[in-house]
Amino acid sequence: MARMSPQARREAILAATMRVMERKGIAGTTVRDVAAELGVSSGLIHHYVSSMDDLLAEAFEVLAGADLTRLRADLATAADDRERLAAFFTGYTRGEDDASFQLWLDAWAEAARRPALRRVSTELNVAWQRLLAETIASGVAAGTMACDDPDATAWRVVSLLDGLSLQVVAHAQALRREVVLDWAMAYAETEVGLPAGALRRGSSHPYGTPRRPAAKASGTPSGAADAALPCVAD
Repeated sequence: MARMSPQARREAILAATMRVMERKGIAGTTVRDVAAELGVSSGLIHHYVSSMDDLLAEAFEVLAGADLTRLRADLATAADDRERLAAFFTGYTRGEDDASFQLWLDAWAEAARRPALRRVSTELNVAWQRLLAETIASGVAAGTMACDDPDATAWRVVSLLDGLSLQVVAHAQALRREVVLDWAMAYAETEVGLPAGALRRGSSHPYGTPRRPAAKASGTPSGAADAALPCVAD
């Protein structure tokens, strides 16, 4: 590595850590890996990094935090609260991008053993939930949504999204990502008093078009991939 200022060197180490993490996962990223990525000795990494756990947590915060920043920007351009809520789902990167969600899975798995990572992942997870809760609360205040407890509703919706997204990453043949978003949107509509189809993508009607129940699946795991939505009333 060329001669750098301490700050520039520290930033180069962080960037290298992020690249390795994206390839090998959090648990698979070691000091030796980061050193090899930069073409330096492990001793140089230790000189600038007090703890590998802290470095991994910082790298995760940058990568995962960027997704949240992009989503906030998307929500800020929405015309109204219903569009903001729909944008939350379509921009929910943990459900939209397998690599991004895999990083979250790594963080959750490693959090029990890495306090710094647990702190960062908890803070980011709460930030996602708060963004959704604030969007719902805004809709309630405007009279376009009805929800007694936006905070609890946001936790239920985020938990549903994360659980279903885990199935997409782990068992891609059983469940499609598009189905996950449709199911989550349909559930959210019932939680906030919106008409069926109001949040669903691809609708030409300004408030969505209610869909009839899909044909019952055969009962095999692959049947879930063919289902469009849970049963909703016309």
